Order: sequence, then structure tokens, then C-alpha cells
Amino acid sequence: MVKPALRSRSLRRVYRRTPGGRTVVHYERGRPGRAVCTVCGRPLAGVPRVRSVELHGLSRSRKRPNRPYGGVLCSSCLANAIARAAIKQALQ
Repeated sequence: MVKPALRSRSLRRVYRRTPGGRTVVHYERGRPGRAVCTVCGRPLAGVPRVRSVELHGLSRSRKRPNRPYGGVLCSSCLANAIARAAIKQALQ
């Protein structure tokens, strides 16, 4: 019998074959959902679907896109925001 903490339905069950031929059950947290743009809600490219614990192990270049608002806005919404800021600055 597994320990009570692992009997939770919030953990997903992954069946693994051991080298000895037995099938065992590993319990792990589910994968998080895709990161989405805060403006339009489109899934963001370049943002990995890993839990924050696993994100600490990734290199800086693999965590988020290296641009302003990387990991927050999609490229088209970022282009719109930059264009709006340029127009606003030109009017002043």
C-alpha cells in the first residue's frame, strides 16, 4: 500500500516497467497548462510547459524568450504595444 499522501487524485499515475520486469506505479504532479498571452489569450511560443520546480533547472535562455514582455505577451500584441507607444510619444 502506498503512503496516504500519494493516494490523492491530484497526482497522476505513471506506469513504469522496471529492469526486473515488474510494472510499478510512479505518482507525479500533472503538467501545467500552456502559458497564454495576457491580451489576446493565444498560447505563447518559447515558454516550456514545466512546473516551477523544474523551471529552476533550465538555463536562462530556455526559460523565457529574451525580449521585452517575453513570456507575457505574444509577438503580435507586443508589436501593437510598441507601435502604440511610438505613436503616443510622437504626439507629445
